[in-house]
Amino acid sequence: MEQEVDLDSLIRRRIRALRTSRGWTLDAMSTRSSISPSNLSRIETGNRRIAVDQLIPIARALGVTVDDLVAGDDDEDVIIRPEKDQQSGRTIWALARGQGPQEMSVAKMRIEGPVKSTDDMGVHPGRDWLLVLSGTALLHLGGRRIPIEAGNAAEFSTMTPHAIGALDGPVEILAIWSKDSHKAHAVPTDSRRR
Repeated sequence: MEQEVDLDSLIRRRIRALRTSRGWTLDAMSTRSSISPSNLSRIETGNRRIAVDQLIPIARALGVTVDDLVAGDDDEDVIIRPEKDQQSGRTIWALARGQGPQEMSVAKMRIEGPVKSTDDMGVHPGRDWLLVLSGTALLHLGGRRIPIEAGNAAEFSTMTPHAIGALDGPVEILAIWSKDSHKAHAVPTDSRRR
């Protein structure tokens, strides 16, 4: 019963926080959701039960899903204990459970050496983003060789043949991959990281 009360309170706080973060008054939210300002106020303050048929127009008005509003607040979802996945001079630590917003994946990579052969450069749909944390990365992008020093970032279409190696010693990067890139880069599955 206590968990139900906590979730109810969490849903109410989310609705109010989302509404106020958009700068909307109760009247503005009412216009968007077709729920009266007084009912919205009672929902937010806990003076009225939240009915499922009210969650749909509230979620739609706020631009979120009903699942977003009613998701539990479980601390286990906060901590990720990434495991190493070592392959061909690279170590990858997946930093997200599955794919995140807009079907993106996040990983930390340590690359020990240069690209061995540009014949193995990948091409696939999607986009890659990377931030060099330490060392200097050498991005092979088509016929170009682009050094990227610590603190700098890069973004590119993965339809251009590409590979990333280390220049003058190991490099650590934070990589963000789109959905198709995630598949191509073979990020460890969720079950391997738990």
